[in-house]
Amino acid sequence: METILTIENLYKNYGKVQAVKNVSLSIQKGNVYGILGPNGSGKSTTLGIVLNVVNKTAGNYSWFGGKMETHDALKKVGAIIERPNFYPYMTAQQNLQLVCKIKGTSYDKIAEKLEIVGLLERKDSKFRTFSLGMKQRLAIASALLNDPEILILDEPTNGLDPQGIRQIRDIIRVIASQGTTILLASHLLDEVEKVCSHVLVLRKGEILYSGTVDGMNSNEGFFELQSDKIIELREALSLHPSVQRIEEYEGKLFVYANLEASEINRYLFEKNIFLNHLVKRKHSLEEQFLELTNNK
Repeated sequence: METILTIENLYKNYGKVQAVKNVSLSIQKGNVYGILGPNGSGKSTTLGIVLNVVNKTAGNYSWFGGKMETHDALKKVGAIIERPNFYPYMTAQQNLQLVCKIKGTSYDKIAEKLEIVGLLERKDSKFRTFSLGMKQRLAIASALLNDPEILILDEPTNGLDPQGIRQIRDIIRVIASQGTTILLASHLLDEVEKVCSHVLVLRKGEILYSGTVDGMNSNEGFFELQSDKIIELREALSLHPSVQRIEEYEGKLFVYANLEASEINRYLFEKNIFLNHLVKRKHSLEEQFLELTNNK
C-alpha cells in the first residue's frame, strides 16, 4: 500500500515548552486518520510542520515516500488549517475561480466540488450570506479543486451546530469513499470515532496511542461475573495468573484478564464455583480516551 506521509521522531519547541515530543506516524493511501487530543495537545502544530508553515525543532517527515520535495508534494495536498478566508462580496463560484487562478487549475472542477459539499445551488450567492457551516463546506470545496491525494482538516466542525457537524461528517465520508486519503485533527472523540479508520491520540505533544480505531476500542476487555458464592469467586479469580485486577460493584465482579470466557468458566467449574452471570465487555472509545488522557 502506498505511503502518503511519513513522520519520524518529530519535535517542536517554543522556548522551554515542548509542543510536540517524539511524534511518529505513517499514513497509508485510502484511509481516514484522526489526530485526537485535548486543546493544546500538539495537533495543529504537527499539521503545521508537515504543511511547511511551522518549522520543526527536530525529526523528519517525508511526502509520498520521499520521492519529491515538500514544495512539489504539497501541490498534491488539500488543506484547511485556519478559518475559511474568502471575499465576502464575491459569490461562492467567484471565490473558487480566484482559488483556481492561484493554484493554476481549471475552472472545470468548480461545479463538481460544489456538488460534493452541497453548495451547487448556492454558487451565485455571496459569501457573506453563508452560515458558518456553509463557509466551512465552501473551504472544503476549495481544498478539493486540485483533486488532492490527501485532504488535511484541522478541527473542521469547530463552532458548528449539530446539523452542520453532521453535514461535514457526511462530506468527509463521501470524499473518503472516492479514494482520497484524509488526515483530520480534532478534540472531539465522537468525530474521530464516526469517520476515522485510524487514530493517533496526543496529550501535551506526546503519543498515547497509535493504531486503528477498532484496536483502541478493544485495547482492554473485561468480564462481568456474578455467583451465589461471591467471596469464593473473588478468591479463586485472584489466584489465577492471567487475572490483572478485580473490582466489585453492586454484587458483580469486574475482572480484567487476558482470557476467553470459556477458560474462566472451566477454571471456576473445576473449583466447584458456578456462575449465574458471565458477560465479556469492552470499554467504549470514550472510556479508553479518558483513561489514556487522564492517567498519563
